[in-house]
Parts: sequence; C-alpha cells; structure tokens
Amino acid sequence: MMSFSTLAKLFIALLARPWLWATAVRQAVRLAPIGWWKQPPFLPLPTPAYIEFRTTTQYGGTKRDPEIHDIIDYLEWARDWHSTTRLSRRGRRG
Repeated sequence: MMSFSTLAKLFIALLARPWLWATAVRQAVRLAPIGWWKQPPFLPLPTPAYIEFRTTTQYGGTKRDPEIHDIIDYLEWARDWHSTTRLSRRGRRG
C-alpha cells in the first residue's frame, strides 16, 4: 500500500491537472478490488499485490512507493489510450 504522504502528493499533483481528473477516477475504479468500500481504508485503491507487482517491474523492488511523475505519466497514457480506443470504436460503428 502506498504511504499517506505519497497519496497526499498524488492528490496535490492531480489538483493541478484537471484534465486528468476523469482518467484518475476511471483508473481508480478499474484497479480497485471488488468490495473495496467494505475494508479500511475505504478508498478505491489497487490491491497491495498489484502495487508490489508494478513497483517490482518498474523499479526492481517493492520497498518503495511509486514516483508521482510515473503515476502522472501513467494517467496521461491511460487518457490517451482511452481516447484512441473510443475514437476507433466510433469509426467502426459508423
């Protein structure tokens, strides 16, 4: 699980980027485990196993939080990917 300070820094970084708000919410919903609201901290956060996997593949170890700029880059990528796939689906329909 990410530390409170990392979550706070991420929140502040997202406040400065309103174009990423919808993407951040969409990704939080996609990555949150089913029934996230039934367990503390009652936030739609990815599972610790997912965070461990991502930090291991990104940084080579699990004893650190993700860098804020890496999360922002990921959200930018997800936003671009979503808009690309949405446009391609529209093109097929019609």
